[in-house]
Amino acid sequence: MKPSVFRHGINLWPPFLFTGIHVADVSPDWRHARVELRMRPWNRNYVGTHFGGSLFAMTDPFWMLLLMRLLGRDYYVWDQSGSIDFVKPGRGTVTARFDIDDAVLEEIRQATAGGAKYLHWFENEIVNADGEVVARVRKQVYVRRKPDRRPAQGDAPAA
Repeated sequence: MKPSVFRHGINLWPPFLFTGIHVADVSPDWRHARVELRMRPWNRNYVGTHFGGSLFAMTDPFWMLLLMRLLGRDYYVWDQSGSIDFVKPGRGTVTARFDIDDAVLEEIRQATAGGAKYLHWFENEIVNADGEVVARVRKQVYVRRKPDRRPAQGDAPAA
């Protein structure tokens, strides 16, 4: 699937569509994404700032989804854990960026080469239009290389 098709599709996904979450960009190589949360009357909390659940939801699937695309079908990739620290009230449109570089991919591939699971922590910030940090999010992603499905040398193929 092309990143542009993914972006359009996920923007129509009801949990994002109806909460004001908008995927603004996914790079053609799946290494970068930018997600916005737009302030709407239905996603404000009692004091008129962004609802904390919406702030966390805007970051929820992206580390896992980007890794799944970058590592390919030879890996299991799941969200394991997550946390959010609220730094200041969020108002207006807030943004989160997700960037995965070669060093992280190599670290994950090396750690899982023998079939062991690997838990990797990703961190990013949610910022307002002035670039001020609204929240810091940590997500732990579980990665494991799938077992080799090919018969070993000398083994007879399955009947």
